[in-house]
Amino acid sequence: MSSQTKFKKDKEIIAEYEAQIKEIRTQLVEQFKCLEQQSESRLQLLQDLQEFFRRKAEIELEYSRSLEKLAERFSSKIRSSREHQFKKDQYLLSPVNCWYLVLHQTRRESRDHATLNDIFMNNVIVRLSQISEDVIRLFKKSKEIGLQMHEELLKVTNELYTVMKTYHMYHAESISAESKLKEAEKQEEKQFNKAGELSMNLLRHDDRPQRRSSVKKIEKMKEKRQAKYSENKLKCTKARNDYLLNLAATNAAISKYYIHDVSDLIDCCDLGFHASLARTFRTYLSAEYNLETSRHEGLDVIENAVDNLDSRSDKHTVMDMYNQVFCPPLKFEFQPHMGDEVCQVSAQQPVQTELLMRYHQLQSRLATLKIENEEVRKTLDATMQTLQDMLTVEDFDVSDAFQHSRSTESVKSAASETYMSKINIAKRRANQQETEMFYFTKFKEYVNGSNLITKLQAKHDLLKQTLGEGERADCGTTRPPCLPPKPQKMRRPRPLSVCNHKLFNGCMEAFIKDSGQAIPLVVESCIRYINLYGLQQQGIFRVPGSQVEVNDIKNSFERGEDPLVDDQNERDINSVAGVLKLYFRGLENPLFPKERFQDLISTIKLESPAERVHQIQQILITLPRVVIVVMRYLFAFLNHLSQYSDENMMDPYNLAICFGPTLMHIPDGQDPVSCQAHVNEVIKTIIIHHEAIFPSPRALLGLAVGREEKAGRGEPRCCLADFLLCRANADVSCQLPRFSGVSSLV
Repeated sequence: MSSQTKFKKDKEIIAEYEAQIKEIRTQLVEQFKCLEQQSESRLQLLQDLQEFFRRKAEIELEYSRSLEKLAERFSSKIRSSREHQFKKDQYLLSPVNCWYLVLHQTRRESRDHATLNDIFMNNVIVRLSQISEDVIRLFKKSKEIGLQMHEELLKVTNELYTVMKTYHMYHAESISAESKLKEAEKQEEKQFNKAGELSMNLLRHDDRPQRRSSVKKIEKMKEKRQAKYSENKLKCTKARNDYLLNLAATNAAISKYYIHDVSDLIDCCDLGFHASLARTFRTYLSAEYNLETSRHEGLDVIENAVDNLDSRSDKHTVMDMYNQVFCPPLKFEFQPHMGDEVCQVSAQQPVQTELLMRYHQLQSRLATLKIENEEVRKTLDATMQTLQDMLTVEDFDVSDAFQHSRSTESVKSAASETYMSKINIAKRRANQQETEMFYFTKFKEYVNGSNLITKLQAKHDLLKQTLGEGERADCGTTRPPCLPPKPQKMRRPRPLSVCNHKLFNGCMEAFIKDSGQAIPLVVESCIRYINLYGLQQQGIFRVPGSQVEVNDIKNSFERGEDPLVDDQNERDINSVAGVLKLYFRGLENPLFPKERFQDLISTIKLESPAERVHQIQQILITLPRVVIVVMRYLFAFLNHLSQYSDENMMDPYNLAICFGPTLMHIPDGQDPVSCQAHVNEVIKTIIIHHEAIFPSPRALLGLAVGREEKAGRGEPRCCLADFLLCRANADVSCQLPRFSGVSSLV
């Protein structure tokens, strides 16, 4: 049983050893697979790099050619242009210089990208190809050396297996010899015990020789087994020593292989790979850095040109280029007529007094204009500064758009969230355009004012020289007379016996026929006053005036007086506008008759503005001529008022909302809510297209005369004819603000 147990233990040891050897073999095979896989991954990496740089080289070449074509396209346009000639003549404007430098930089970038293509194709890709060859060659040689190492390692393990089995065999024999020796010793001991018992029992003398022979045999067997045991013991000891020595050598070899040899083998596979790849990438970096350096050098030149952008210098350059164009022309000379020899202002009597009065009027007028123009100039300078602040805002830094993160989102663009968002762009553009509009309005006002001052100053200086006002002023002999007061336009009150019809809440046609006024005085006077003082009044006709003042003005008109004839009475504009609306709202018959209401509303269905205007014209031409005259006068005024909508906030639509219910009453039975929008649209159309809808003054006069001749009436004809002929341009002349015309005194 003990022999079976020992034999089974030997099998387990051998099985464990063989499993360990098998595991080592598997590891060695997997090591080669890993090295081969590493080599293949490097080859794939190098192949991808070659393909990448080949494609990048093609892109660089294509980009280079595109840049060259782009630069050539615009360069060919300017070779024979004036700017090119100016460059030759050293009349190069700073924006044109920037443009030329941009084209030059484009060509420079084209050449640089072509160079980059050459470096990629003939340097970087060649290096990568050589590295691929090196990887394949080094792996093959490393694999050969690795196989040799594996063979040596397996050889050592086989030797260990052999000495281990030898050790097991000798050890088993030693154990067997020892067992037999112990058995012999036991037999010898038993024999000695039996011999002693026999001697005590007085054995017979004849049995003693036989006992001695038996003892000698046992002793001889013991000696033989002792010798065998010693021999096996020695062999077992030697075998054990060999086994332990081989075991130490094998462990040392395996340890050396796994700790040092594998690392050295990998180093053989990596020999020069990283250094060669680093040189390749440094070649790529050098090319890109030099490209960037070249680009920065060109951009620095452009930046210097941008810093030198100077509007004043360009202005002088343009004026020097076109010297003959911008050179002041010769002064106009006095051209005497029919031999007239007088070529200077004559200050002799009887024109001396007139010239002296005119001189003082000019002096007063100039003082006022200079103050006004100086205020305009200050506003202009402030607006220019605001505009410059808008135009010079530092919105050109786009570095935030090139913030590269470590995540897969490589570029973080904040353009849509911050300055360049559509909302901000629209807001800035609107502010800029609004400021520009205000600037040009003020600039126009300043230029007109300065031109007027220049002309008046020239007249003033010439009159001063002619009259010798300077010397007399120094001596204190004269004092400039005060500016004569503006003559007041007085309108006689109409006699109550002449007009028996009410002005307000009456019939307009009957009043016009009875009074002989082509335009009711209240309409003409209110419109004249608003034209003079209320064109810029915000919310005019929408904001109500003082009811007390409205009633006061109304009562004055009812008495036949004109309370607005004195320009210095400072009536409230909204009250005057309220009187005008009150007059039209209170008419017995609305300005637009109810009989034509449906015809006028039906014109809204016409989509074409021209057709709608023509249809309205055909409807209104059938109205009485006195109504047409008042309509034409009123809507010419409303059109003129709407042109100031930027200031008074009353465009044609807003005016139509205010005057629609007043001029065109909605008949009973009609829905006021649905009809009012159509009414407003009709009034708006008439305001915008009043010139096309109403006939001209002379055509209207012919229409009126023809109708009166047919009717056999002529009572208001002369008054109407005088009014229309005198007011052929009334729609313009009466609408000019007080300050915009040249004083008659000048």
